[in-house]
Amino acid sequence: QVQVVESGGGLVQSGGSLRLSCTASGGIFMIHSMGWYRQAPGKERDLVATIDGIGWTKYADDVKGRFTLSRDFDNMTMYLQMNSLKPEDTAVYFCNLNPPDSRYWGHGTQVTVSS
Repeated sequence: QVQVVESGGGLVQSGGSLRLSCTASGGIFMIHSMGWYRQAPGKERDLVATIDGIGWTKYADDVKGRFTLSRDFDNMTMYLQMNSLKPEDTAVYFCNLNPPDSRYWGHGTQVTVSS
């Protein structure tokens, strides 16, 4: 069974930065299109950024220019570098395939941005 682990979240002031990490046992994520998602309190889970099999990335309009998704094949890890964070970025962040597979939702990592 694949286990997905997200990490790197925390409490940061507005304008600050965080780098999230995502690993999955077996490394299956690394050969598929993948994505970062987030869910704010009382809201649905939204797609934040994606990377396809050849490394092309796409971003939601509200994070474009501030977030950068990358993959490290040596460490079998996907990252989300988040800069210029805003209070509205506060959410639990998840990684999964793109489109997501319900079997691979992890616990996520909490990001809280204070104003």
